[in-house]
Amino acid sequence: MTAIALQGAWRRAARMDLLTMAMVLVAIVLALAEPRFLSGQNLLNLLRGAALLMIVSIGQMLVLVSRGFDLSVGSVMALVSVVSASVMVHATAVLGPEVGVFVGVLAGLGAGAVVGLVNGLCVAWLGIAPFMVTLATASMAGGLALLLTNGIPVYGLPEGFVEWGRSLWWGVPAAVYLAALVIGVVSWVQGRTVLGLHLYAVGGNTQAARVSGLPVRRCQVLVYVACSLLAAIASLLLTAQLGSGQGSLEDTIALQSIGAAVIAGVSLQGGVGKAVRVALGALFLLLLNNAMDLLRIHSKAQAIVMGIFIVLVVALEELRKHRAQGGRS
Repeated sequence: MTAIALQGAWRRAARMDLLTMAMVLVAIVLALAEPRFLSGQNLLNLLRGAALLMIVSIGQMLVLVSRGFDLSVGSVMALVSVVSASVMVHATAVLGPEVGVFVGVLAGLGAGAVVGLVNGLCVAWLGIAPFMVTLATASMAGGLALLLTNGIPVYGLPEGFVEWGRSLWWGVPAAVYLAALVIGVVSWVQGRTVLGLHLYAVGGNTQAARVSGLPVRRCQVLVYVACSLLAAIASLLLTAQLGSGQGSLEDTIALQSIGAAVIAGVSLQGGVGKAVRVALGALFLLLLNNAMDLLRIHSKAQAIVMGIFIVLVVALEELRKHRAQGGRS
């Protein structure tokens, strides 16, 4: 292994250690300051929320690795929640609960895939900036979600679907197992497949990847579809937990997912990012949110604090890059 590779591995390990130590430190301080932190119900809520954010953040990571980003994940979650719940309720009345749940889940995943496909095609084939594309689709998907329901939640979901969303398997929320599966599959794709290598190459230098004959456009479309599908999966889990379809679901998830990825060391310039680290970043972000909730910090103030925190992390990352470049020059 070359000296440069060793140096890169050391930096990645150091960042992982710092993130892990920060999480442990926050958990210890919070446990000492607020006894409710270690209560069973609070830990279950923390795990559920972290699992959902992990799934969405890993999808966001795939887009960031390819040198893009997705602002539409929150609106995708809202649209998927409304579509899946509405289809599920109507299909259950006609076909029964088992078929109704199956059809509703497929409809929700399909809605998410359509938004991801539109994002990917506009970025890859029309050359529109990811910011503008995903901002537009976020507006359209969010507006459609509210239009379909007039802002009224969709109730009457099959009991089996709701029970599954709220169930515990060996004392752990079902969402945690699904998040672990997503982490495992994406980690395998990134580290063991040609597709993973292509994604890193496209994000690291898009023009060089195109000249080398790599399927750049196909990779770009794929990551946006994957991101929206993962957001759809998270939406289905949250819809089952809430027991209703919500047209105003997770309006801050885009910022949180990008923040979790950046905290975990994913580069906004593309070509860098690992699923396991993003999962840790999501857990750390939810831990901070949980701490502010338990300390009774106002929700509006929480948004301010989280925004400042993410800006600081990005600024520190950029400063580190400039220093590294200065050291090589």
